[in-house]
Amino acid sequence: MTFLLLFDIRIFEYGKGASMDLDTATKWAEVLKALAHPTRLQIVAELLKGTKCVTDIQDILPASQANISQHLTVLRNARLVDFAQDGSQRCYYVSRPKLVSSVIELLAEGEPAVRKSRNDLDREKQSSGGSCCVR
Repeated sequence: MTFLLLFDIRIFEYGKGASMDLDTATKWAEVLKALAHPTRLQIVAELLKGTKCVTDIQDILPASQANISQHLTVLRNARLVDFAQDGSQRCYYVSRPKLVSSVIELLAEGEPAVRKSRNDLDREKQSSGGSCCVR
């Protein structure tokens, strides 16, 4: 099975024999860590609907303005959101909408976990010519 992970303009095909280098894994892990919080997921989901200021987000989510600002900083550092200054307010938007919406869509699919039998693993091992830790 092939999984395509789209980050920046690079496409990494996982499952075709290529190995993921440490720099790529580290960069992608930082992006995923930034999304790995319920409030941050809610924030990006709201921002996908349109640009919002911190006070707009505060009206929607049960979090303080300071807490929302902290989460927005994490998302900004991961380059998932950015802002435009509107007078004294910062209006935030998703800077990588395709990436964020794709991750949320994949999560929303609710794909069930796959269970494999020892026979399945043996067949995979034989077809790939590799070894496996199952004995």
